[in-house]
Amino acid sequence: MVGEMERETELRPGDGTAPKGHANHERDVFSIPNVITVLRLALIPVFYWFLVFEAPLNGRNDLAFAFFAVTAGTDWLDGWLARRTGHVTAIGKIIDPLVDRLLIASALVGLYFTGAVSPLLVMLLIGRDVYLLYGAWILERHHSRRIPVTLLGKTTTFVLMAGFASLIWRFPLVRVPVLATFNVGFMSIVLVGTRPLGMYLVYIGVVLSLSAAVQYTVLARREYRDAVAAEKAAKAQ
Repeated sequence: MVGEMERETELRPGDGTAPKGHANHERDVFSIPNVITVLRLALIPVFYWFLVFEAPLNGRNDLAFAFFAVTAGTDWLDGWLARRTGHVTAIGKIIDPLVDRLLIASALVGLYFTGAVSPLLVMLLIGRDVYLLYGAWILERHHSRRIPVTLLGKTTTFVLMAGFASLIWRFPLVRVPVLATFNVGFMSIVLVGTRPLGMYLVYIGVVLSLSAAVQYTVLARREYRDAVAAEKAAKAQ
């Protein structure tokens, strides 16, 4: 995805050098951070199975929450290890954020099938990721450039993960008063009675997600123009 397809690193942009005191592992495939990332990927279908097919106990799905929390939480671990040890790899920059988007998509679809979120939310968030993924593919394929992740993008992922975790576990018990009820065509966003705090975190995450999509689009268009200008200058020499 534009901006979210590159792990945050301490590499200097464009030179491929490693952090001071470490060898350059940019082209490595096997490393501890990458192994953790692959394990996170393997946990996603397990989490999805427990979320959709395991009956909640006392209204809570503890196993689905546990697998989601481990998969989401270890995102910080593999990134920290990669920077700490200097094992920031090209493949890690791609698969690490991709695992995040797959986890969000699986949580969305699972929560939809359990009746916790509306299909409108699923279409908005997954559609947004598909759009950014396509833009990142165009930029990478034709100009070999990527947009680094922004603070807004990181905040979006954190808020959505927190909101989904709250909905999966049906916790915290703090409930927010009703704001409104919306009907959108054949879909209905019902805010009747009270709603769990996690639902409002997801709504905030949707607003942040769409805002980040606009930000990445602006950055990608600027990067695209710079790449085209650089290619024209190189041909003119």
